[in-house]
Amino acid sequence: MSKEYGIADDICARMLDWRHDIHANPETAFQEYRTAQLVADALMEMQIPVHRGLGGTGVVGTLKNGEGPTIALRADMDALDLRELGDRAHKSTHAGKMHGCGHDGHTTMLLGAAVQLARHRPFRGTVHFVFQPAEENEGGGKKMVEEGLFKMFPADAVYGMHNIPNIPRGKFAIRTGIATAFLDTFEIVVTGSGCHAATPEKGIDPILVSADLVSALQGIVSRRIGAMDAAVVSVTQIHGGDTWNVVPETVTLRGTVRTLDAEIQDLVEGAMKQVCAGVAQTHGAEIDLSYMRGYPGVINTPAETHAAASAAANLVGVEQVQTDIKPAMGSEDFAFMLQERPGAYICIGAGETANDPPLHNPYYDFNDAILPLGAAYWVELVKQQLPAA
Repeated sequence: MSKEYGIADDICARMLDWRHDIHANPETAFQEYRTAQLVADALMEMQIPVHRGLGGTGVVGTLKNGEGPTIALRADMDALDLRELGDRAHKSTHAGKMHGCGHDGHTTMLLGAAVQLARHRPFRGTVHFVFQPAEENEGGGKKMVEEGLFKMFPADAVYGMHNIPNIPRGKFAIRTGIATAFLDTFEIVVTGSGCHAATPEKGIDPILVSADLVSALQGIVSRRIGAMDAAVVSVTQIHGGDTWNVVPETVTLRGTVRTLDAEIQDLVEGAMKQVCAGVAQTHGAEIDLSYMRGYPGVINTPAETHAAASAAANLVGVEQVQTDIKPAMGSEDFAFMLQERPGAYICIGAGETANDPPLHNPYYDFNDAILPLGAAYWVELVKQQLPAA
């Protein structure tokens, strides 16, 4: 039987079927019941013991082959609240939901690796296959950790992987240290004094206050953060007013903050409080800021980063593995697992052309051509970290 990157043809065919099935039936945070069942059924078919329920819909399969080290491999299962606009045979059948980030492919590649490893068992030790819910916004990885993931399934290290359309297929990318941003969100309620729009001097206009506030918040990054540091403050929602001729009483702003350093994260939060207080005093309005800490940054540990890069290089060659990729301002709840165990998060290239739709785009679709390579990466990492006696 011919193989691609060492993955048997029948497993490659099954991966394609799984991927298209999961894509056509997307499930969002903590609702991944059908996907979890598909994963559990495939694992149990290979006599891999399965635990279900961590994080609500999480699935953990454990493959043990003698005594030795233990590692955990993680994939995310959830889709996005996004209407798919691409036209393909496996297009989403659930209106307003789609796999716009490739978690269908991530789940499939890890599942294919589990089948390959269970079939041949080329290692000594234990592998935990962790399929987690709710990576998008809801922190399913955090919930699994809080509910005892690494107490129930101890691991010496944990590894993750994400497809990246703007990295060419056949390449990998990783970095030691901070790899993704700290993610925070905020809500600001501006309270003025409503009045007739024809006589705005008789009230306090929260829309005008909000306009000044948005501009002032941008000054945090441009004037309070050093040029060599990184931060993003984005106001992404403004809600206020109900009709044309009334100055409203309140306006609500929401948005996100991204940083690559915990000290900068603290600095931005403190500066936002100062800006809100100052703008409120200037206009005689009330401004209430709710600042919510979200995902921490993904921090790859040195030894595990080297291990991940080496496994990738064994498949595609050292020249195809970039080890100094810049940190991403996106976020990833795999960071919660890395707070508990050493590990590394690697990017697998999925790009075919310069015009491939990016992640979180309604025309995006996971590149099926990388399924065998992704599965082979997991197999190679296991063989490297859990060598056979």
